[in-house]
Amino acid sequence: MDWVTGLPPGGDRSYNACLVIADIACKTPIFLPCHKDDTAMVTDLLICDRVISWTGILTNIISNRDPKFISALWTNLHKLFGTKLSLPTAYHPQAERLAERMIQTLKDMVRRFCAYGL
Repeated sequence: MDWVTGLPPGGDRSYNACLVIADIACKTPIFLPCHKDDTAMVTDLLICDRVISWTGILTNIISNRDPKFISALWTNLHKLFGTKLSLPTAYHPQAERLAERMIQTLKDMVRRFCAYGL
């Protein structure tokens, strides 16, 4: 999981960020529009509503060291669901290779979308 921020506000709720989740099992990208300043609670509800309801309870989550993912709320949720949160070494995007590649693909898609004025 990782965020793409710095996007121009869009949609009826003026989203300015995108939460990127890479399902490693089936290599499926999940792009969720969100706000850069969303709290851990809002992010958790978004993931429960849009991801867990579709994929089921996740067994292992690899995330960057964003405070939203290492907060008490997330720690308790991992205990509740019995999932494991894997935090890669700081400043090593190789640990999140699939998510980083999906982020690059998303940026390319947005760039082309904007270039053609679609």
